[in-house]
Amino acid sequence: MTERAKVEWAISQSPVPYEAAKAAMEARARAIREDGAPELIWLLEHPPLYTAGTSAKAFDLRMPDRFPVYEAGRGGEYTYHGPGQRVAYVMLDVTKRGRDVRAFVADLERWIVEALHAFNVEAGVREGRVGVWVDRTKPGGQLREEKIAAIGIRLKRWVSFHGISLNVEPDLEHFTGITPCGIDDPRYGVTSLVDLGLPVGMADADEALLRAFERVFGVETLPGDPLV
Repeated sequence: MTERAKVEWAISQSPVPYEAAKAAMEARARAIREDGAPELIWLLEHPPLYTAGTSAKAFDLRMPDRFPVYEAGRGGEYTYHGPGQRVAYVMLDVTKRGRDVRAFVADLERWIVEALHAFNVEAGVREGRVGVWVDRTKPGGQLREEKIAAIGIRLKRWVSFHGISLNVEPDLEHFTGITPCGIDDPRYGVTSLVDLGLPVGMADADEALLRAFERVFGVETLPGDPLV
């Protein structure tokens, strides 16, 4: 029987400044590429802030003075990070996973969807809309779908960094300072586990993410140290 790959799993207990996290994440990805450092999933929260992906449009930053704004260098548009949102930075060697970017992103999506199953949340992806969504359409009402998790990654020499963000209990009003991921259609919004009426804490979400990650990626997780 082939031994499963091992990936370190680290959790920061206090909010991590964005610039420090980004620098540390990029350094670890470089160490994976160049020095054979262990792969790592790093879970954390950020103070309230907005990040701009490589496709971000200036007019989608509705309140530029509300929170700090950072150039992320990942794919995608504007997104919000803040307390109550679990960010998972994903530093994995995609060469080991067939160098198939589309399949890798699909696995990230499936990871979130399977983690949400732990709370009986039916979620999924939507054609033309990045991220993971839940259907909140009322019987007989107009279509209403809300994003519960975002995905934005970057690859450099086939090692990934940046990753996903899952809304556990963030202040959803903070999303109004941007057009999240460039989607301004009023039929689409943002939600969280707590907004769905589920009494889920961050530790519960972390456990669900861990178990789902091991299943989807077929790896064993080992305790790791936060990068900051």
